[in-house]
Amino acid sequence: MSWGEIQDTIVIWMPLLFFGAILVVLLMTVRSVPRTKPAPVEKDSVDNVSWSDVAGLDEAKEELEEVVEFMRDSKRFTRLGARIPKGILLYGPPGTGKTLLAKAIAKESGANFYSSSASAFVEMFAGLGAARIRKLFAEARKNAPAIVFIDELDAVGTARQGGGFHREHDQTLNQLLVELDGFGGREDVIVMGASNRLQDLDPALLRPGRFDRQVHVSPPDLSGREAILRVHTRSKPLASDVDLGVLARRTAGLTGAELANIANEAAIFAARRGAGQVHMGDFDAAMERVLTGLQKRRIVTEKEQRILAYHEAGHALMAHLMGDLMPVQKVTIIGRGDALGLAYYLPTEDRYLHTKEEFLDVMKVALAGRAAEELVFGRVTNGASNDLEKVTDIARRMVFEYGMSEVAAARTMRADNYALSEETKRMRDSEQARLTDHAYEEAMRLLGKHRGALDRLANALLEKETIDGEELKELLGDVAVESHAAETVGTVRLVAGADHE
Repeated sequence: MSWGEIQDTIVIWMPLLFFGAILVVLLMTVRSVPRTKPAPVEKDSVDNVSWSDVAGLDEAKEELEEVVEFMRDSKRFTRLGARIPKGILLYGPPGTGKTLLAKAIAKESGANFYSSSASAFVEMFAGLGAARIRKLFAEARKNAPAIVFIDELDAVGTARQGGGFHREHDQTLNQLLVELDGFGGREDVIVMGASNRLQDLDPALLRPGRFDRQVHVSPPDLSGREAILRVHTRSKPLASDVDLGVLARRTAGLTGAELANIANEAAIFAARRGAGQVHMGDFDAAMERVLTGLQKRRIVTEKEQRILAYHEAGHALMAHLMGDLMPVQKVTIIGRGDALGLAYYLPTEDRYLHTKEEFLDVMKVALAGRAAEELVFGRVTNGASNDLEKVTDIARRMVFEYGMSEVAAARTMRADNYALSEETKRMRDSEQARLTDHAYEEAMRLLGKHRGALDRLANALLEKETIDGEELKELLGDVAVESHAAETVGTVRLVAGADHE
């Protein structure tokens, strides 16, 4: 074969070989893609959940009890032309009992319960998330009466940001909207969703006819916390010194999940001691464990020990000077979690409104640890990083959201509400810095004024390592309250400590 014939053969076969190679690669790619299909839908068991297990959520239960009544006896409502909402959205912080409420409704109404996390619908393969939603809702219709519960709804229901409908997220969300609309007159299937971020959900989900009833599930109040503790301790042998009312007052702001965790940890502490009953001390230890982490005895130098003692003494003394704002339960230089030392402030009542003066006093307490370091040693350490974060957040909210600044006392300055000018941004940043600097200067002044009490408290910490609230009152009995806000103030829950970075 001549060279010319060889060249002609190459010219003919090269394109065929090239396209053949591409075809082989495509076939291998297709075979490597998993042939996934929606997993079988199975109903969840709710046999161990009832209304009696849902404590501390009286307002939410009142709103949802009519759903139970409707599913039990729908004619009682339909004869008057009423209809039950097709979609009910439970929103609130994590751990407040949204899933528990949904299960209790299914149990009390005798409906089948189908639950799924919204994240299970989010897939990399186009159309699979939408197929899973279709399968879930088809199964619920087939086995009505039923409740479809979608947890973490914001995983699939976040507001669409544009870019058309080719994205898997948009397809999945659109399918959910179609299914919500597709119930028509069906009164025996109810969709319930749960979300921690109501503000991020797509408006199309929240319009009437879809998730048209929204129930806020908030952390429990004092009586609610006591009821929750009773639920989670009813199977535990409690000693006579356990006072659930006192525990409820000490746990302001905690959610039902956190309270359940405290009750469980207390039982573990009691079992570890080999005790036959759970004592109040076990609950105290459990609270510290849940709120601040495991106790860690780090090896620190004598100099660091002195700095820690003055840091925590600064927090405790300032809290005493602020009156009943942040009552100190205990102060210690024994580390827990990432903190090298801690001061525990526990409230005596629930509060929902706070004045500007109260926020400033909280900032003084949080900054008193660093102020004590500078006052005594002439320099500061990295131990106040967590305190600085708390103070920065309080000052930001005061200026950005609460209108508690001198330059803008009747408007917010949040950038997500509207576009802010550069001048406004500089003004709010300057006001935030002014508030934090003023709180720090006041902390320095007050600690300097009561330097003798600061030294007395720091030396006691170096000697005992831990001082409880009663001992603290004895050590500081001659120190008068300095806060004017203390006359009308409630209490604030905060744990301030020296952090290790």
